[in-house]
Amino acid sequence: MKFDNMHSGVSPTIKAPVLLAYLLPILLLVIASLPLSAQETDTHSASITAQLTTEQVVKNLIMMNLERARALHSYAGTRTYKLEYQGLPSNRNAEMVVDLKFRAPATKEFSIRSSAGSNMVIEKVFKKLLEAEKESLTEEAQRRTALNNDNYEFRMVGYESKPLGSTYVLFVNPKTANKFLYRGRIWVDAKDFAVIRLQAEPSKNPSLLVKNSEIDHRYTKVSDFWLPAHNRTITSIRFGGRAELTIEYSNYQITAADAVGESHTVETARLADTSHLQSSRDHK
Repeated sequence: MKFDNMHSGVSPTIKAPVLLAYLLPILLLVIASLPLSAQETDTHSASITAQLTTEQVVKNLIMMNLERARALHSYAGTRTYKLEYQGLPSNRNAEMVVDLKFRAPATKEFSIRSSAGSNMVIEKVFKKLLEAEKESLTEEAQRRTALNNDNYEFRMVGYESKPLGSTYVLFVNPKTANKFLYRGRIWVDAKDFAVIRLQAEPSKNPSLLVKNSEIDHRYTKVSDFWLPAHNRTITSIRFGGRAELTIEYSNYQITAADAVGESHTVETARLADTSHLQSSRDHK
């Protein structure tokens, strides 16, 4: 069954399930605006261990995001959406499996493979999430939500090392009270300069009825590209109620792509990172 665009309007009401239909698309729009780009260890002082400045990391991140976006022409994958809601007027659960086909520059086709559980959640939350993600592909939406110096302030807060690689940890703060932006931490791979994890909250609460929202989004590397791997969004309702949305991404296939180019700036950054690791070994 093909999913087509739906009207985005949702009538305001105090009932929690309908409120979720309004809130969750906004959260996914934040996630969908991230660059194509999942891990965690103890955080060390950035001033001691990180060899690159905040400005250098951000510059490389923005440049490599553009390189990957230009190189990726099409891919396919599968998603499993699950939502558990507890609160008034009643508890609700649902699950939906969706196949995705992406074609550059801005086309996503969703095919619903199966669904089960609350019809309200399926229609008013899951399908609205798909709609919001399609809307996030427009040039204007990408401009307003891009992870760059126009929309965010960046601050280095850590540098993490583990056997599989190192990451820079940055705190990002939106420059405007745009409800489609977020505030929190991002983990940037020190080799590929891609966002591999996000922990954040919306910069602006979309409704007085929402107490808070927490987003944890992770990415996995597929060929030369970092694609979504797992999302967990928890939303608390001010007058009681809690919703936990999870999205599992699987079965990726890169169907058309060019090689991702490397610039001198990024290569220098990689050498700096390698030098840091070698220096650490020499002092042991």
